[in-house]
Amino acid sequence: MNMSDDTGGKETSATLSAYHALRDMILTGALAAGQKLKIEELRAILDTGASPVREALSLLTSDMLVERLDQRGFRAAPVSHANFREILTLRCTLEDLALRQSIAAAAPAWEENVVLAHHRMKKAAVNDAATFEGAHKAFHMALLSNSGSPVLERYCAQLYDLNIRYRNLAAHDNAYDERDVSAEHDAILDAAVRLDAARACASLQRHYRVTGEYLSRSMDI
Repeated sequence: MNMSDDTGGKETSATLSAYHALRDMILTGALAAGQKLKIEELRAILDTGASPVREALSLLTSDMLVERLDQRGFRAAPVSHANFREILTLRCTLEDLALRQSIAAAAPAWEENVVLAHHRMKKAAVNDAATFEGAHKAFHMALLSNSGSPVLERYCAQLYDLNIRYRNLAAHDNAYDERDVSAEHDAILDAAVRLDAARACASLQRHYRVTGEYLSRSMDI
């Protein structure tokens, strides 16, 4: 698509707008897992054309948030405990690798970026959930951003989003509030900036495993 062409630019903008809107709706559960995604219904909701919606859904298949049904359109990707366990295992494995590589190649700019991302996340925690979620992802991705492997980092970011979908499916109860998640993040940061890869990765794995155990118990699927 030629971005310099006015019409092409508008089409691209409409597709991206539809993509982000549909992505958020799937991640938050506004579009239920397994739900048939009808073009006409979605274009009415988003107040856009059929073409941007169709292209957005195609993009979301690459994110594994939408499935294409042979001759029958699209549906929001289904969910299951088995799928969640696979996502958790892959996150732990790939982020362990990416974090070790980031620490091995540590430079002042990376350390400063991680500290800044952590600071922004702490500030965002007192605001609304959407603000915190963006800052939370930015912190976790900052930890991995020095891995030297863009493909690996992209997979980690994709797995983060798939995990967030399951977090939104879980009922919130007092057991989750008993955790000091902020302290868990502090421990990961401290080990990372001290370039202690073993401790940083152990803290990260523990952070994910505890969350994973809670979500496995709490998901209504």
